[in-house]
Amino acid sequence: MASLQGRHALVTGGGRGIGRAVAAALTQAGATVTVLGRGEAALQDAVAKGEAKHYVLADVTDGEAMSGAVHKAVAAFGPIDLLVANAGTATVVPFAKATPDQFRDMFEQHVLGMLHPVQAVLAGMIERGFGRIVAVASIVGLRASPNVSPYTTAKHAMVGLMRSVALETAGSGVTVNAVCPGYVDTDLIRGPLDRLVEKGTSNADALARFTSKVPVGRLVRPEEVAAAVLYFCSPAAAATTGSTLVIGAEGA
Repeated sequence: MASLQGRHALVTGGGRGIGRAVAAALTQAGATVTVLGRGEAALQDAVAKGEAKHYVLADVTDGEAMSGAVHKAVAAFGPIDLLVANAGTATVVPFAKATPDQFRDMFEQHVLGMLHPVQAVLAGMIERGFGRIVAVASIVGLRASPNVSPYTTAKHAMVGLMRSVALETAGSGVTVNAVCPGYVDTDLIRGPLDRLVEKGTSNADALARFTSKVPVGRLVRPEEVAAAVLYFCSPAAAATTGSTLVIGAEGA
């Protein structure tokens, strides 16, 4: 495993799901990890279990709050070397019933939710000549999927933002990349699965709706996404920027 000893990592949405797995993987690799989110109990639990060193509270859609949270993290453990932009939820709705507010909410969570933390840490990374920024996007950031048009649109924009920042920082020592997982075994998927079962679908049939077209035939584990993030943060990926890595889905 590549050592990240001496690196300070900030993981947004780090209290649960993919973010929690990323925090644990970075901690295991030697990084000092600050997790950020809105749910204090989950963040406290990550610290208590040794999966992170520190936590700060902020809504990633609020630029002023993000700036303040980053300032607190830097004051506690030094400049941010590694940023993982993971926070965000998904809206499931047919396009015909989707509202402008739903599109706006997804844009704020996934695009502004990446923009604010990146802008809060990027100048320092460039000044020091080192930085790793990883966006946790989605396979729908590279191709379309039915009934999630607000989420798909926002994730496409998130990938576009990643590529733009990567081009503008190329050669600075800062790399910017994205992981694009398919269906991951988190609350975002377990909620819809449980609702299908409540309506009379068997557990096996409900799961098959999500996994029937997945090459590996199962949900992706959060730890598998974390491993991809860890690669982008590692010295081995120093020459990789503006890239997307698909996990648990057919390549787009």
